[in-house]
Parts: sequence; C-alpha cells; structure tokens
Amino acid sequence: MEAVERDNPSLKGALPKDYARLVLDKPRLGQLIDLVTNIRVGDADARAKDVLGRVYEYFLGQFARAEGKKGGEFYTPRCVVRLLVEVLEPFRGQVYDPCCDSAGMFVQSVELIQTHATGNGNGGRARSQISVYGQELNYTTRRLGKMNLAIRGIDGKIEQGDPFHKDRFPDLKADSILANPPFNMKDWGGEQLREDKRWKFGSPSLESMRPFWRKV
Repeated sequence: MEAVERDNPSLKGALPKDYARLVLDKPRLGQLIDLVTNIRVGDADARAKDVLGRVYEYFLGQFARAEGKKGGEFYTPRCVVRLLVEVLEPFRGQVYDPCCDSAGMFVQSVELIQTHATGNGNGGRARSQISVYGQELNYTTRRLGKMNLAIRGIDGKIEQGDPFHKDRFPDLKADSILANPPFNMKDWGGEQLREDKRWKFGSPSLESMRPFWRKV
C-alpha cells in the first residue's frame, strides 16, 4: 500500500494499511481473497470493460446495503447517479460535487462523455474535457472516493470538510454542479449562514438542504 501511494501521489493517505491488525475477521478476509482471486483485472480485455472499477462499485453497493440507512452517506445508487448525470450532461469544463461521497458522480460523468464521444464534439478525449472537484465531510468516505477515481484513472481533487461551513474551493467557478446532499438533515447550521455570499440567488430555507450555490 505504501508503494502504491508513493507511485501515485493523489492516493497519499487514502489506502488502508490495517490488513494485519487482529481486529479484522480473518475468516472473512480469507473469503474475500478467495472471491477476488479469479477475477481478471489486469489484462486488456478486463481494462476495456473496467472490471476493476465494477468490482469496486459492487463492494461499495454491498457495504451500503449492509449499513442500511447509514449507507447513503457514502454511496448513491448507480441508477440515481446516472439519471442526474444524463440530465445535466457535464461534457466539458469544471465539474463540482459538494457532497461527493465515493465519487460516483464523477465516474458516471466520464462514462457519459465516453459514451457520447463521437456526437458532442468531444473528439473521444473524454478524460481531458472535464476537471473534477469534490468535497466530502466524512474522512473515510473521502478515501473511498479518491480510490474510486484512481482505479479508473480519473484525475480529480477531493477535499475533506463541511461544504457549508468550510468551503475548500472558495474561488471555484464550476460549469456543472452535481450533488445528492442529505436532504433529511435538518440541523445544518443555516442560522450561521444567513449572510453567506454564496446565496447569490437567495438564501435557502432553514428546513431544507437546497442551496443555490454561487459557484455556477
């Protein structure tokens, strides 16, 4: 893990290094190894089908399902993400997700560009057409997101922090904003943000999480 981080600076501090600790359930670790041993992830055919990325997403979905309601903190169902991306069509420019979870929005954005590479003036240069910026409050979830981008070879910047109270990209003027914020979160500190400069088109209600980001 340290060698991978050394060769990939964007993953610094993101990869787990606790696989030898006694707190891990050894039988389950063995089952996991058995499960992935025969998955072909390194050859050309596997890379073309993004097998490693699909395996990663599968495990994210399984973890979210096991966590129940808490799982929504780090994983948004693929169908929901795809719908948001298809509606917004972030083909180029800077794409921002203030609640990026495990970076599913960015992955779907790149996949959409690749799908439409010949019909929207992208010239097949999918990954060079957008720059991705994300912010995530949960430290562990941010690590999942950084790994998700790295596995697919997507360059992006994901910072940690509360996007309402500690904006990590104060000068960013994004072309597209994709987000699936926790709308059921009622106490998000709106009272302290009444005069926030980001409410260019009006302040959000204190009962909702539907801000009009001044980044657009």
